[in-house]
Amino acid sequence: MAAAKRQPGTDIVGENMRPKRTILCVDDNEQALSIRKVMLETRGYRVQACTTAQQALERFRHGGIDLVLSDLMMPGMDGAALVDKIKDTSPETPAILFSGKVKAYERDTRADLFLPKGMYAPMELLERMRAMLVKKRGPKRLPVASAQPVQSAQPKLPAAG
Repeated sequence: MAAAKRQPGTDIVGENMRPKRTILCVDDNEQALSIRKVMLETRGYRVQACTTAQQALERFRHGGIDLVLSDLMMPGMDGAALVDKIKDTSPETPAILFSGKVKAYERDTRADLFLPKGMYAPMELLERMRAMLVKKRGPKRLPVASAQPVQSAQPKLPAAG
C-alpha cells in the first residue's frame, strides 16, 4: 500500500484529512514551554510558543488560534490579563491558565479552566483541551439521510373494534 501524501497542517485520519488545531502556549519558563510544546505536538497539535504575554497577544491577533494555554505568573502582563485581552476580542476561544506557584486562584478570571502545575497528569490536560475544542467546534454533524420518515419493522395490526 502506498503511503498517502500529507498536506502541511493536516493529519491523516482514516481516509479523511482534518486540519490540526493550533494551541497558543505561553510560559516565561523556556524549559517548561519546550516540554509542553513537544508533548502537544506529539499529540497532533500545532503549537505557537511564546515566552511573554505581549508576544502571545500579538501572535493571537494574527488569527488561527484554537485554544490558549498560559502560565499565570509572568513578568509584565500576567496570564490572567492576557486571557482578558483575548476574551475581549474572541470570547469563544477556550483558555486554560496554570501556575506552579499558585495552587488555587481566588481572583476573578475569564479563563475557562485553572490548573495548578504538578497537580494534574498530562493526560488530564490533554483530555480537558480536547473537550474544550470539541465544545468550541460543536458536535460532529451526522450525514443527513433522506427526508423520508423511518418505517417501523413491526407490521401494523388492524385496530380492535
